[in-house]
Amino acid sequence: MTKRLILCDCSGSQPLDAATLEKTTELACSRVYTELCGKQLDQAAKEIASGDALVACLQEREIFQELAAEIEAPQPEFIDLRDRAGWTAASENPAPKMAALVSDSLLQQPPEKQLEITSYGQCLILGDAKITLPAAGQLAENLSVTVLLDTPTEAPLDRRFDVVIGHLKKAVGSLGNFTVSIDSLQQFNPGGRGERGLSAPRNGAKTECDLILDLRGSTPLFPAAHKRDGYLRADPKDPTAVARTLFEAAQLEGSFEKPFYLDLQEHLCAHSRAQIAGCSKCIDNCCTAAISPAGDHVAIDPAICAGCGSCVALCPSGAITFAAPPTEFTFKRMHTLAQSFVAAGGKNPRLLVHDAEFGSEMISLAARFAKGLPADVIPLEVSTLCSFGHAEMLAALTCGFASVDVLLAPKTERETLNSELALAQAIAGTNNLRLLDIADPDALSEILYQTTAHTPKTETILPQGSRRQITRQAAIALNGKPETPVPLPTGAPYGAVVVDNDACTLCLSCASLCPTGALGDNPDMPQLRFQEDACLQCGLCTRVCPENAITLKPQFDLSDQALSETVLHEEEPFACVECGSLFGVKSTIEKISEKLAGKHDMFATNDTARLIQMCDNCRIHAQYHATDNPFQGRERPRVVTTEDYFSKRRDH
Repeated sequence: MTKRLILCDCSGSQPLDAATLEKTTELACSRVYTELCGKQLDQAAKEIASGDALVACLQEREIFQELAAEIEAPQPEFIDLRDRAGWTAASENPAPKMAALVSDSLLQQPPEKQLEITSYGQCLILGDAKITLPAAGQLAENLSVTVLLDTPTEAPLDRRFDVVIGHLKKAVGSLGNFTVSIDSLQQFNPGGRGERGLSAPRNGAKTECDLILDLRGSTPLFPAAHKRDGYLRADPKDPTAVARTLFEAAQLEGSFEKPFYLDLQEHLCAHSRAQIAGCSKCIDNCCTAAISPAGDHVAIDPAICAGCGSCVALCPSGAITFAAPPTEFTFKRMHTLAQSFVAAGGKNPRLLVHDAEFGSEMISLAARFAKGLPADVIPLEVSTLCSFGHAEMLAALTCGFASVDVLLAPKTERETLNSELALAQAIAGTNNLRLLDIADPDALSEILYQTTAHTPKTETILPQGSRRQITRQAAIALNGKPETPVPLPTGAPYGAVVVDNDACTLCLSCASLCPTGALGDNPDMPQLRFQEDACLQCGLCTRVCPENAITLKPQFDLSDQALSETVLHEEEPFACVECGSLFGVKSTIEKISEKLAGKHDMFATNDTARLIQMCDNCRIHAQYHATDNPFQGRERPRVVTTEDYFSKRRDH
């Protein structure tokens, strides 16, 4: 059944153009109601009862959900058109933006993979006895509680929870899978009369628990502690915070589902080769330490990963992609928004990227108490801002958006977005990309209204392929194919390899370790070849080169030459002095001969010195037939035959 869009102008506070919405989205629209959540609730019941309703009101969602349950109708879906489009300047027409938002809501998001986490309620509480013991008493009804105290104290009479003494050394893991190391561990002796004694201190003790309640009021146990599932902290001096944290802890028993935020294709990872470190951008920028080395590639712990998306934006090869939702779904959404806006009669749309919590609240407050968003500013809610990197910014410009603004949240990792913005601006050659660090709804409205809408720089394209491929498509659409490469900031994942030909010996160590095959050799000639489009600027070649002859040059070559191999360095091959076949590098063979011939015991004579100038086959052949053949053994014994046995019998 086709969805039906249920419209309400919220007491006449917003204009609604049902005809434009129907034409652009191909959805059937109801008549425009005025007070569906109040006086016209009976009409809302009829609309919802028809099934597949898409209600254009998010504020009163609970009312309509309860109404659907009461009349035993399917639960409707919801979209916010009022705050995000309807409440805008009176002189502007919000219909194109509404059509774009409805079209976006109709896209079917791919299903998410889920990780099942089980917590059995084993809780470890850290902190001073004055705070932790009462807290343990409250949680003991729901959880299995152990209190860890730094200093000995009188053992509590309450046997509903355990108390141990010791110094916390290390904690790793997440909800349902914490491992804690404790030094100087002492346990209370449960037997005997009077005060209970303590066991002898023991170092290196380990225990496991499902959650940790940290009431120490000191440094967190984990980086980005607020993102670590199962690790709860509260200021022991704030009773309200402690009470709230105890309530949260009491709920953490049972089975929980957590999205698999990331997909990893190990064969694309350029982390290392032959134990030589290459790219480590994801590890260096992971705020939760969920990414770690695992041989030539990295490993991601899905239980620790909080889905911030920094690694996705920074990964030069595309080995890490977002899975909740998939990266390609974001590109599809941007294309749909821009195309629907234009199809509904809009011109020069602008994109405002924001998160689900802070950004959505800012837009709602700006709509109710300020001027709202301009009619040409289309909001795009994403699960995480840091995953919206340079590829997404450039793709938005080529989808038809005149500019892109990213509204930062207070907890957004700014370093990643700052570097991605600088890279996108360098590639696009435009200042139509911005990060908005604003916490005031009025200021948000003001800066968006004051910004002049520019005409898009290029014809629209449909972003397809990996993030690297889309970046190249967008860069060509924005710049054409200039004769000289576009210079990029240091650390960019695109660029050239520069070789010092005087220092390079064509050992080809760089080609053997290049993870993408950007550097290669020629089996018929001593050559070092390079394909710039495949280069990740991971730095493996610079680290493995024994002559320090390689440097990286960040740039973006948009010409077709970047897609084919070029020769970085070549030399004349050496002809074998025996068979004449070409092998090795002439300059290298000559240098070795000069250093070893007549100067080293193994090459003291003319015959042995000639071995240096022979190919592999001739060298082995010459050594085998030499008088001092190193492969020669003792004379082989004669084969014993049947006649030998008969001869022995006759002799006896």
